[in-house]
Amino acid sequence: MNGGYLGQILWVDLASGRARTAPLDPQLAADYIGGRGLGTRLLYDRLAPGTAPLSPENPLVFATGPLNGTAAALSGRYEVVTRSPLTGTVLGANSGGRFALDLKQTGYDAVVIEGAAAAPCYLWIHDEGVEIRDASHLWGLDTRQTTERLLAETHERAGVACIGPAGERGVLFASIINDRGRAAGRGGAGAVMGAKHLKAVVVHGHHQTPIADPQRFKAAREEARTALSEAPVTKNALREFGTAVLVHLINEYGGLPVHNFQRGYFPDADSISGQTLKETIYERSVACANCFVACGRATRTARRSGEGPEYESLWAFGPMCGVRDLEAITEANYTGNELGFDTISAGSTIACAMELWEREAFDSATRAQVEAELGTELAFGNARAMLRCSELIGRREGIGVWLAEGSARLAARFGHPELAMSVKGMELPAYDPRAFRAMALALATSNRGGCHLRAYMIAPEAMSTPTSVDRFATSGKATLVKLYQDLSAVVDSMGMCIFTTFALNPAHYAALLAATTGIERSAEQVLEAGERIWLLERLFNAREGFTRRDDTLPQRLLQESLPGGHSKAQPVEELAAMLDAYYQARGWDRQGHPQADTLARLGLAE
Repeated sequence: MNGGYLGQILWVDLASGRARTAPLDPQLAADYIGGRGLGTRLLYDRLAPGTAPLSPENPLVFATGPLNGTAAALSGRYEVVTRSPLTGTVLGANSGGRFALDLKQTGYDAVVIEGAAAAPCYLWIHDEGVEIRDASHLWGLDTRQTTERLLAETHERAGVACIGPAGERGVLFASIINDRGRAAGRGGAGAVMGAKHLKAVVVHGHHQTPIADPQRFKAAREEARTALSEAPVTKNALREFGTAVLVHLINEYGGLPVHNFQRGYFPDADSISGQTLKETIYERSVACANCFVACGRATRTARRSGEGPEYESLWAFGPMCGVRDLEAITEANYTGNELGFDTISAGSTIACAMELWEREAFDSATRAQVEAELGTELAFGNARAMLRCSELIGRREGIGVWLAEGSARLAARFGHPELAMSVKGMELPAYDPRAFRAMALALATSNRGGCHLRAYMIAPEAMSTPTSVDRFATSGKATLVKLYQDLSAVVDSMGMCIFTTFALNPAHYAALLAATTGIERSAEQVLEAGERIWLLERLFNAREGFTRRDDTLPQRLLQESLPGGHSKAQPVEELAAMLDAYYQARGWDRQGHPQADTLARLGLAE
């Protein structure tokens, strides 16, 4: 290997208690970059079709990128790759903080964990070796308690990625928490970890990431940093108010989902805005490794302190549930971090339950059970009910057993599958597709389900970054979505933050990659690598039975208009035509199957 990689993959079998190292195939590194791309290829090659996500045979891959461990700005992200227990799709869950750097410094580009231990354990990777240690004394602890104990047991400066009770008890959207408040959150990677009886991965080492051409890297790094420091979003908005700066913007567009996507405008948005957060509960800004933007927020309520909430969490526990109480929303967010579950799926599932309550879908016995466990009605706007539901989800107790399965299973259980606001089983994020057509297509085609980070079309459609496009137009959106999807795959695979796309273009990423790895690639070739990663994810889903019928949106968004608000947007009736154009742009047939020449061009003909 030249630069960017340490050239080793660690394979751990929890069932046998054995660990081995193997060299990283240079061709895989060239084709899939690292992080999300490398992790997906390792999963695809290792996992037999039809393997249940919570079975011991489902691998869990922790993967770094070639930019991790360098001085490149915003290069502190890593990827957890597995098959999702929530959706059944391929899952890449991305997280920041310092864990990516700590993991890379152990000397491995990826750690592949297979099998299941007979009893609770944790993995301790350090310069002297690899240990599988007993974690019986940690089982049942929350993520904060677990982290503190593991730092005392291993090394005070170690990186800790762990699960809480949600992961242990099989919440299908359980997350993996690192650095106390950063989450590989979506899709249930924490549940896969829990099924393996793996409480934590703890890492500490002193390996340095090699750089192929230091002088060239310095120039590419400075050019990228200058662009990031001059772009309005990364220079001002995110630094000043964090991701919660989006609350007013998306609300003014009429695209902030309220009451389980029944409306798109929240009259009380000011009560949960980034400005209000900063004036009331903000303590300090928090940054990932090598990040000068520092969009994270350390906060404090009357009862406790923690990190967040981010925009998506503010929305999920707030407007989605009709709640305007910022302290209650923040408390629910803390609960998600400590018990270890995805706040987007949790808030959305609670909102689904609230609409089921509103529509009287529960029989009298179930209503009585709900009221007894919550101590109140499960009604929109009821902050007390929302908070209690979040606690029951995290511990998978009482009605939390139903809620822990996600909104799709919950809505189907009570006879109203149409009330689940999800794609491929994953709950949608805080943007109503009826207000943003490119976002609608991106959400419908996302390989891991309803995810905004697979192609953040809000940038051009709402933030005019890097340019403004008509949010209701459909012409040209297919190629634009493809571009963003391919670029996002590259960024995730490099180990960089998706927020760099607010300022950088493919040429910036190509320059950083070439200087770091020594592998010369044009901007077009870098995007082709992203296309290859996207296609491999598509092929994974196809062999698990996903087809064109799964590239869709909830019935409500396809058939109902948005009432009131500033948008009054119409349903996404054009989705079928947009899908046709999208498949054509990708070189797939009308059913969404990649054509032979596309597979051959991207080296996936086999």
